[in-house]
Amino acid sequence: MKDLVSACPIEDVMRVLSGRWPTLLLYYLKDGTKRFSDLQRDNPSISHRMLTLELRKLEQAGIISRTVFEGYPLRVEYDLTETGLKLVPLIDALGDWWQTAAPASKTTATAPLEIA
Repeated sequence: MKDLVSACPIEDVMRVLSGRWPTLLLYYLKDGTKRFSDLQRDNPSISHRMLTLELRKLEQAGIISRTVFEGYPLRVEYDLTETGLKLVPLIDALGDWWQTAAPASKTTATAPLEIA
């Protein structure tokens, strides 16, 4: 991993939650336990490898837990930890903020975000 530039805790948060997928994965996990295939279905444009890497990163950060069930086929479930559950109000607040702050023409998923 890259060295931290400052002692700011936000830098640590951004190292874990930045990028396209981590916050989306947390959004889908906030409703409860999901299997790998459920998360891939929720995020159809994520590759198998990228989903694996992002889930590992969130697990290493202590935000999600991974439970492996023996048997065939192997079943793996992901869930938010206590630490991860503390992020849910923040994720909900971001979604609420975007619904009220975004211009009406920019609220669709297909519209690109323009920053002036």
